[in-house]
Amino acid sequence: MPNLILLHGALGHSDIFKPYLNVLSSYFTVHTPLFSGHGDLELPEGGLNIKKYVEELSEYCKVNHLTDVSIFGHSMGGYVALCYAMENPDNVNSVITLGTKFDWTEEQALKESKMLNPDVILEKIPQYAQLLESQHGTKWKQLLPGIADLMIDLGKNPPLENNFATITTPVQIMVGDKDNMVTLEESSRVYRSLPNAKLAVLPDTKHPIDKVRPDLLLNLIKDFWNLS
Repeated sequence: MPNLILLHGALGHSDIFKPYLNVLSSYFTVHTPLFSGHGDLELPEGGLNIKKYVEELSEYCKVNHLTDVSIFGHSMGGYVALCYAMENPDNVNSVITLGTKFDWTEEQALKESKMLNPDVILEKIPQYAQLLESQHGTKWKQLLPGIADLMIDLGKNPPLENNFATITTPVQIMVGDKDNMVTLEESSRVYRSLPNAKLAVLPDTKHPIDKVRPDLLLNLIKDFWNLS
């Protein structure tokens, strides 16, 4: 069976893909790796950045002898997937991104990163703090500033910017029409910049993947990959 890699977003977890595994495993051998710092994986000593996560994906493919992979990436996972496809075009069959932010500037990154203060989250959104602790253990408080640093690094040096035209892999860019982190405009701009892309807008859909209707997402996935 062909290999499918599902990549979670920043502060996410591979558990988010559970509602999809039954259906997808009828068509693919499904892989759900975790990025370092997430789940029970330690934070790397050199800090977090997109380049590090692309290297981790590359290493995962090498260790598991995965070639000609299809990749689905949610949020940051989609950014990592496209970076990997750009660097390893012969190894990637196709990519689907959902809710991936592409417009990274230093100003934007600073704004986003300020929302990742553990004390503020504990005080204002305690249920989110509980979720983070259940997924990542007590180190969630260190993971937040790590992801903030990743965003700031991305704002200073977004590796995909000006390079979309070089990615010839078939890609489907997907975004929810109620995503408050990713705009339809940036998704549409990237779709137009990619030589071999489709665009899908999910109605009445917010950013978190647990707010996406599985049937809707699965239908779009099946359509793109011609799964009957």
